[in-house]
Amino acid sequence: MELETTSKNFIEQIIDKDIEEGHCEVVKTRFPPEPNGYLHIGHAKSILLNYGLAVKYNGQFNMRFDDTNPTKEKEEFVDSILTDISWLGAKWEGPVLFASDYFPKMYEAAVTLIKKGKAYVCDLTASQMREYRGTLTEPGMDSPYRNRSIEENLELFENMKDGKFPDGEKVLRAKIDMSSPNINMRDPIIYRVAHITHHRTGDAWCIYPMYDFAHPIEDAIEGITHSICTLEFEDHRPLYDWVVRELEYENPPKQIEFAKLYLTNVVTGKRYIKKLVEEGIVDGWDDPRLVSLSALRRRGFTPESIKMFVELVGVTKSQGSVEYPMLEYCIREDLKLKSNRMMAVLDPIKLIIDNYPEGQVEYFDVLNNQENEELGSRKVPFSKELYIERDDFMEEPPKKYFRLFPGNEVRLMNAYFVKCESFIKDENGNVTEVHCTYDPATKNGLNFTERKVKGTIHWLSAGQALKAEVRLYENIIDEEKGVYNDDGSININPNSVTILKDCFVEPDFAKAKSEEKFQFVRNGYFCVDSKDSKPESLVFNRIVSLKSSFKIN
Repeated sequence: MELETTSKNFIEQIIDKDIEEGHCEVVKTRFPPEPNGYLHIGHAKSILLNYGLAVKYNGQFNMRFDDTNPTKEKEEFVDSILTDISWLGAKWEGPVLFASDYFPKMYEAAVTLIKKGKAYVCDLTASQMREYRGTLTEPGMDSPYRNRSIEENLELFENMKDGKFPDGEKVLRAKIDMSSPNINMRDPIIYRVAHITHHRTGDAWCIYPMYDFAHPIEDAIEGITHSICTLEFEDHRPLYDWVVRELEYENPPKQIEFAKLYLTNVVTGKRYIKKLVEEGIVDGWDDPRLVSLSALRRRGFTPESIKMFVELVGVTKSQGSVEYPMLEYCIREDLKLKSNRMMAVLDPIKLIIDNYPEGQVEYFDVLNNQENEELGSRKVPFSKELYIERDDFMEEPPKKYFRLFPGNEVRLMNAYFVKCESFIKDENGNVTEVHCTYDPATKNGLNFTERKVKGTIHWLSAGQALKAEVRLYENIIDEEKGVYNDDGSININPNSVTILKDCFVEPDFAKAKSEEKFQFVRNGYFCVDSKDSKPESLVFNRIVSLKSSFKIN
């Protein structure tokens, strides 16, 4: 009998080996964002990877904020990040943790390094420090303050903590190796003076640890076994290991790096998104044209589609980029069997059935999803006056146009065959009404074989249809020009959103809930906008069109 085998990514192989060799009993991972912006699609990969590993190995997943830089951090970002992580389905164990919870222990750790002769207070300015640091090919030079006594360093560091120095006057540096080929090891700064109010600790501290010093300490305190991070931290790993080694933590965590998720032709940089928000180009961090997780959620993407996308991308050490159509493929795959397929007319003209009884309204039973009958059915009203899409009628059609034109017959989806008899234009030459006759024998198209029609169009009963606003989104980037200009500005697509104010939808949409997803027949997948839609004024966002050029082999 053949055993089913599952290929494992390189991180799982490392964890398997650690468990086998007795280095790890319970796998503990964490997601440690800085609360200085909203999460984007790239963060989803890290969240789902760290959480997925904890679940796979029946371990523990911590949620911890690296709030060591109060200049950019806000409670707003904390709240949005927790919402996004919960939406993705990642469940952390215990309370939400913060680096600031450990500020006293980090201070003690810095004092320990000073006492060991492994850290010193330095007075060099930022520009002087750059000069002393050296280059990739030339070693750095020792700071003139490198050999201060332990007693002097302890006193100066305490004075830093007590607020006796202004910002930038002094820093605490690790004493490692100014000739190291890895610049991160050339006596990096581990504490700086910053007289800034912290969003959680207030004014209790005026010195704050640097990320590279704080992060390994946080991991070690929490007992994290595998600190999973992205490739840009690979050169920082020797410093990570130096910190936990010099502080003599028992069972120190192991840092492992993986390739970031890069999506083509999107804006993920926080400072760029912030600029778009401040300049009013987008209406917030959750604007559906962005790829922040809150924007994707508002656009209509589902957690399941994001998970599918992350799984398709995979976990590797090789850096590369992923085409945006792969993400669109995933949402189509997720929604095609679980969303109701309903009728909406985005650019309406009237269709009047001249021989249909005046004032009569009948109801057709329509399946909510022809590929998934478990979603049930609904009753759709039909009457003499209907709305159809403007491009479903042409006065002078080209070849292979099978929809309505004078003398042609089509099927009204789930209803009757109708034949175009005439049409009416306004003073500007725009068609406003199409007049047809219907054949009662063709009801539902059931068992009717007398003649065939090549075209089927959707419709709405004008008397019962609800008015709606529909927003058609395209990439916010002008894809032909690339994301950024030479001066660093963003190439904005001027047609990134088209707002259609006079659309109509089925009356059943009156029951639609915020963020609920639907397929608009022949138009794509749409979502009820969570910010602007109201029961009395419906607003829908297009998630994605129906067609895709992207294929999964």
